[in-house]
Amino acid sequence: MKLIKKILLALLIVVIVAQFFGPEKNEGDITSIEPFLVETKPSPEVKKILKETCFDCHSSVTRYPWYNNITPVNYWLADHIKHGKGHFDVSKWNEYNLKKKDHKLDELIEMVEAKEMPLNSYTWTHTEAKLTDEQIKAVVDWAKSVREDYASQLSN
Repeated sequence: MKLIKKILLALLIVVIVAQFFGPEKNEGDITSIEPFLVETKPSPEVKKILKETCFDCHSSVTRYPWYNNITPVNYWLADHIKHGKGHFDVSKWNEYNLKKKDHKLDELIEMVEAKEMPLNSYTWTHTEAKLTDEQIKAVVDWAKSVREDYASQLSN
């Protein structure tokens, strides 16, 4: 019994010490998403959807929930954000060429239509991010419209 108490005490100490360490936060300048919004011209409805469902993981502007202060949850969130930005980062929109922008929007359409985005693990704690069929249609229609514009630019 004494061994179990010592092990539990050691684990408790490790957990407490771990709370003082954490990954770097993804807190960039809010203006980093402006080039994306200016170029793609989402309607107010779509803009709201993007802000509530996409930008936390797909930009340099993350709104952190209270539980991000708990280790190891903060590492799990940081990993999600890293992977999200690796696939699609609106904060780097100006760095993408036209063909890459078109491809990123094609992927967005595919993932949203398949209801693979936003992730279930995100919508569990961000219920406002669970998209209705009408919201999915609005986002897909917007992205298709932007892709049509890109296609005309690419053909010139």
